[in-house]
Amino acid sequence: MTSSFQSGPSTSSVVRRTLVVGGVVMAVGLLLSSSLLPHASQAQQPVAVLAAATPAVPTPTAPQAPLLVQGLPDFTQLVERVGPSVASVRTTQRVTTDAGEDGGDDADAQMREFFRRFFGTPMPGQGQRKATPKATPKGDAQAEERPRGLGSGFILSADGLVMTNAHVIDGADDVYVTLTDKREFKAKVVGVDKRTDVAVLKIEAKNLPAVRIGDVSRLKVGEWVMAIGTPFGLENTVTAGIVSAKARDTGEEVRFIQTDVAVNPGNSGGPLINMRGEVVGINSQILSRSGGFMGISLSIPIDDAVKVADQLRAGGKVVRGRIGVQIEPVTKEVAESLGLSQAQGAVVRMVESGGPAAKAGLEAGDIITKFNGVAVETAGDLPRLVGATKPGTKSVLQVFRRGVYKDLGITVVELDLEKAAKASAGDNAPAESKATAVASLGLGLTDLTAAQKAELKVNGGVLVEEVSGPAARAGLRPGDVILSVGNTQVANVRQFETAMAKSEKSRPVNVLVRRGDGAQYVLIRPSK
Repeated sequence: MTSSFQSGPSTSSVVRRTLVVGGVVMAVGLLLSSSLLPHASQAQQPVAVLAAATPAVPTPTAPQAPLLVQGLPDFTQLVERVGPSVASVRTTQRVTTDAGEDGGDDADAQMREFFRRFFGTPMPGQGQRKATPKATPKGDAQAEERPRGLGSGFILSADGLVMTNAHVIDGADDVYVTLTDKREFKAKVVGVDKRTDVAVLKIEAKNLPAVRIGDVSRLKVGEWVMAIGTPFGLENTVTAGIVSAKARDTGEEVRFIQTDVAVNPGNSGGPLINMRGEVVGINSQILSRSGGFMGISLSIPIDDAVKVADQLRAGGKVVRGRIGVQIEPVTKEVAESLGLSQAQGAVVRMVESGGPAAKAGLEAGDIITKFNGVAVETAGDLPRLVGATKPGTKSVLQVFRRGVYKDLGITVVELDLEKAAKASAGDNAPAESKATAVASLGLGLTDLTAAQKAELKVNGGVLVEEVSGPAARAGLRPGDVILSVGNTQVANVRQFETAMAKSEKSRPVNVLVRRGDGAQYVLIRPSK
């Protein structure tokens, strides 16, 4: 019994340890409590010692306000409101066939649009038919109305104006519009503008449910949107997604709204609708490797489309401005070599003789940086800005020329869609002056004669007679005329050599080259 008691702690020792631990806990509690009392300066030092011995706990920062992310949207009310305003647009073509030939057209009209719109070719087997568009029946030939394509549209006004894409009705002899209540009308084409891919139709009906036009400037990337159309002939098909990007520049007349809304052949011309039930765009194109939907759809902003529609309703065509230049983008290399801070603007490649730009003093090689105070960020911005300007308007161009910004007054004229007469480039006869070789660039140069200057309408420049090495790799050709080196204009070979002597031997040389009626910047990289 004794040994058993001795082998373990005695009752009194356990009690003592308990009391000691309890005392420590009480002491710590008193120290902590006293540190919370005001003016308890005698407790500050023990608390500091205790804090030094205890790992510091970081003070939590105030949490950010949580995002109010709601559940998936319910599109049912939007469909009920906007659905009756969406129409199907089908087109036909009058053709003649020989008697005895099978006049039926088993191929689905939507598939023809699929091949024509996205592959640029007729559907296989379609071209083998003996059909002649718009032919007058003679002898045994008989006229037929054959389906051509299917698309979508939407009602602009209660009195029967319908908007769709220009490519939906392109080449059609007759256009039919079918409403959701199954009524079908033969439509009159009010006007078509292929540059923006907008068309306006008119049907004889009243009290139609017109759409509400939305404000594109309020549209945000990530916002939910919905499309209603007739993909592959399936009327009033509803698809939804989000806005992927705004002002997507693809080189077209307008900058598109990019979405991931499922759009397929037949959706063309249908509305893109925001969550307020307003039309913000016209579904026009898809980017695809297969011809079918692959997640990228492009819609024409409705504000641009309405401006076009207003002009089509007023005069049947769209009047645009022009200034008579051919342009190209400003590359990073050109910007750096000329001293531009950013690769922005539009390089003037050619100035139309006698046009507004020529009268304003614009020169090939100028870089247009602003139009009426609006920055020209990309080359595609300039035709949009000029095109939207009323002909006869006096405007101001800011150009960057040989290291200096200049303002030029210019009067915008009406765009003539007919092709301008091509000016003859002519053959430049070799001058009698001795050609000078610029070995580092692979150029053989000579001065221009007075006759050549008069023919080219330039005050100076050097004629390229021989090309090899770096110059050949850069794309220069015999017969080209070099007008400037960097920001330095050259009137003859001597000035060209002087300008080259001032440039660094190892750095690329940017030269402005005149070829025929056009001009462009060419970057020549010297051999190492």
